Amino acid sequence: MSGHTGSGPAAVEHPRGDGELPTADIGRLLLRCADRPGLVAAVSAFLAGAGANIVSLDQHATSQSGGTFMQRTIFHLPGLAAARDSLERDFAEQVAGTYEMDFRLTEAAKPKRVAIMASREDHCLLDLLWRNRRGEIDMSVAMVIANHPELAEQVRPFGVPFVHIPATRDIREHAEQRQLELLRGNVDLVVLARYMQIITASFLTEVGCPLINIHHSFLPAFIGAAPYRRARERGVKLVGATAHYVTADLDEGPIIEQDVVRVDHRHEVDDLVRLGADVER
Repeated sequence: MSGHTGSGPAAVEHPRGDGELPTADIGRLLLRCADRPGLVAAVSAFLAGAGANIVSLDQHATSQSGGTFMQRTIFHLPGLAAARDSLERDFAEQVAGTYEMDFRLTEAAKPKRVAIMASREDHCLLDLLWRNRRGEIDMSVAMVIANHPELAEQVRPFGVPFVHIPATRDIREHAEQRQLELLRGNVDLVVLARYMQIITASFLTEVGCPLINIHHSFLPAFIGAAPYRRARERGVKLVGATAHYVTADLDEGPIIEQDVVRVDHRHEVDDLVRLGADVER
């Protein structure tokens, strides 16, 4: 995905044992706050009091004391769609306010609206569009934005709007303003599918949603042009990719996922590039 680079949004889960539950009644609650006793009990008690059944719960504290607590809860609540707004309001008042939590409550039945940004390389972009069309990724692709026009014909069969916005260092500010006009308030997530432009801090502040990027595993060891050639010259034995959230620090955002494939001296540069593209997908 880019100079700032990620991976597509997760498909709707079907938590173990909930095969009979209507997707429309499945909710997700993500939260984070300073760690302290009673957090799990408070969240569980609130959901139980609202008539919800917790079907999956993951939690983590960054330290045994004084750390950050993070929790992801999937729950079943009959009539969730109608109750969502009041549930969110009550949670904010009764739990989040008390424990100074940042939280997000979403419905599994509502796929995320996603914008994909690309440049000239098509492997990540087309894989996302193909998997989405097959139902393997549960998202609604709102648009593809590219700083080069070459991918327009490849995107057309998927019925997704393609927007060409030239972007270079000299016109970056103007390009980002045009991109923001399309994205701000219109999408839940932006995926950088080998978008080969640096994303500025001001863009990240204004866009109003997370960005996910992916880059090859040779960063930071082989920065710049021809990383695969230089990696082969050094005799690397693993080719991989890292998916991460985009932050103002280039390619240093929180890691979402990583993968690798083993290579050896028999692989030429073209082989490394091909294998790297497979991992990035």
